Amino acid sequence: MNPGNPVDTGHAGNTGHAGHAGHAETAGSPGHAETAGGPLRDRERQVLDRIERARHRKARVREDRVTLAHGAGGKATHTLIEAVFLEAFRNPLLETLEDGAVTGGLAFTTDSFVVTPLFFPGGDIGDLAVNGTVNDLAMCGARPRYLSAAFILEEGFPIADLRRITASMAEAARVADVQIVTGDTKVVQRGKADGCYINTAGVGTLDRPVRLSAAAARPGDAVIVSGPVGEHGITVMLARGELDIEADLSSDTAPLNALTDLLLSACGDGRVRCLRDATRGGVATIVNEIAESSQVAVVLDEDALPVRPAVRGACELLGIDPLYVACEGRMVAVVAAEAAETALGALRSHPLGADAAVIGRINDDPPGLVLLRTSFGGTRIVDLLVGDPLPRIC
Repeated sequence: MNPGNPVDTGHAGNTGHAGHAGHAETAGSPGHAETAGGPLRDRERQVLDRIERARHRKARVREDRVTLAHGAGGKATHTLIEAVFLEAFRNPLLETLEDGAVTGGLAFTTDSFVVTPLFFPGGDIGDLAVNGTVNDLAMCGARPRYLSAAFILEEGFPIADLRRITASMAEAARVADVQIVTGDTKVVQRGKADGCYINTAGVGTLDRPVRLSAAAARPGDAVIVSGPVGEHGITVMLARGELDIEADLSSDTAPLNALTDLLLSACGDGRVRCLRDATRGGVATIVNEIAESSQVAVVLDEDALPVRPAVRGACELLGIDPLYVACEGRMVAVVAAEAAETALGALRSHPLGADAAVIGRINDDPPGLVLLRTSFGGTRIVDLLVGDPLPRIC
């Protein structure tokens, strides 16, 4: 479905294709500013109600085999998690589906990395593995302390490349002030893996009484992004050399724990509702999770979203919306309205947050949906990612 088309009410739960996942122009969109709290037109309400019903159906995997879309962070990933993994492992800590489990003053998380190529401008699979797990802990409000590192290596993988990766991990751990304290190594036959895969798990301590959750957003809250989006995903895509596109880009991979510490210290208790790093599925996936978990509407302003010209240009050529492109050093924060300026000041005081911006607000209606006010004056629904336009970017 192209972004300018009306919502296809026959497929309300799947509005979008892989390149513009979930973008659907609402009927009568120029007048849709009423979604800020006033009445909706009847047809719009019918469409939104249909989407809401579709979203609340019990998750069911329709495919017989795993597809790349199941790892993209979008609709297929959410369905797989809820219908297979959550169904099998259900417990109170897991059910929240946050970036990590928080209990007993500790936060615990794990992540796996299969990026290709292994080395790309601005980073490699090694620092990506450290930063990704550090950031998941930071999004829980924790101070990252210890990591594990497990490697699956392919027979024939160059030792020089392995040394380069581990050196990168060591430096990333030093910058993030964490220690890699345990690990594992497995080697598989030539052709059975793509060189090197890494899993990292992390433990952090909760040094302040904070409870962050995607279910904590309230009407009136501000939605903030810590910097320009989409740089990592586009950088990795171009590094594969499959596209005749040149752009001066590098990955944004970075540890965010110092940035989150500044933010939480500046805003005080309870005024930061939620933190999420915008990895697979991008900002769009994060705000959809917040809207669904909190049963609120997230209304974004397209003109406020920071996107570097090179990223925007590459996205236009590839037919991809920057909202869905992965970052590895950017986070989305939902903060109380009265704390928005304080939050921006704290973020902008750090190099990683210098370009932080308020990109939207939390409204009460329509609950569970994300709306984007476009540069052309219309409003469209931003749904979860459908398909996998950028596979294996982390």
